[in-house]
Amino acid sequence: MSALFEPYALREMTIPNRVWMPPMCQYSAAPEGPDTGAPNDWHFAHYGARATGGTGLIVVEATGVSPEGRISPWDLGIWNDTQVEAFRRITRFLVSQGTVPAIQLAHAGRKASTDRPWKGGAPVGPDSYGWQPVAPSAIPFADGHPVPTELTVDGIQEVVGQFADAARRALAAGFEIAEIHGAHGYLINEFLSPHSNHRTDEYGGSYENRTRFALQVVDAVRAVWPQDKPLFFRISATDWLEKDGWTADDTVRFAADLKAHGIDLLDVSTGGNASGVHIPVGPGYQVPFAARVKAETSLPVAAVGLITEAEQAEKIVANGEADAVLLGRELLRNPSWARHAARELGGDVHVPDQYHRSV
Repeated sequence: MSALFEPYALREMTIPNRVWMPPMCQYSAAPEGPDTGAPNDWHFAHYGARATGGTGLIVVEATGVSPEGRISPWDLGIWNDTQVEAFRRITRFLVSQGTVPAIQLAHAGRKASTDRPWKGGAPVGPDSYGWQPVAPSAIPFADGHPVPTELTVDGIQEVVGQFADAARRALAAGFEIAEIHGAHGYLINEFLSPHSNHRTDEYGGSYENRTRFALQVVDAVRAVWPQDKPLFFRISATDWLEKDGWTADDTVRFAADLKAHGIDLLDVSTGGNASGVHIPVGPGYQVPFAARVKAETSLPVAAVGLITEAEQAEKIVANGEADAVLLGRELLRNPSWARHAARELGGDVHVPDQYHRSV
């Protein structure tokens, strides 16, 4: 039996295999009007194709817990009931195909209010549906980005509440797993890293203070997320900075804190919080960070980062480097990657009856 196609159990849930899809923003929601932030036909077709392709778990793209929490005006959101109803169509179909539906709850912080990547991804203003970003400190992400508004303590608590409200709506929308986005230079990651957090109050300075906001979000979400359903956390294991940044050592330490606060799995990525850094990109380049967390803590992990080949993914799981793999760009290229990998590795995967001739 292929390790990649063994079921995986967390709390009361069993995920049919270890081939998972990470959040991959589509920037395709309406930026204004009654359907602002709601998934549409594009999202249904996009996620449905990966479910019929045998993907065991799909984490729907970064979904704003508030309008200001979106990366771009074209991002998905889950701050109102119209969005909840639109998501139900997608979650129902994913479940019908044996795929576990998950959602990433996100706040973009200082990296919010940007254009779509294929339009250049630059910051946008009110004339292009944009808004003023917020952050732990009034430090722009990069040259050409606006100086964000520093959150007050009351503002921080408001965002904590928005994450909890979003989790309630995600449950109502039919999602089985929620993931808190603490990576890639967005708001939670900004609080974690001394590179972007220069506060001098209880939310800045020491490790304990810089992790306070993240753990408050985790506690607020876990309090409303059912005990039988898993809760994930996505982290950037390193800022890739030589000094004054978040490090792999911090990640290992924080993993233990997250587990104590009810996180069931750490989705381990890297980078995104500091512009202009050198990242040694290559096949599986982020897997060692996941492997270290798995080796040094008791928290399950999922690995990402240029995982493209079936044998490569199989070895990551079989060798105990991670409990699952998340394929982003490869699943954009090939929605049926899981079925093709199962054929290559001798694994079993769900195939819709309508596609039985393809087996």
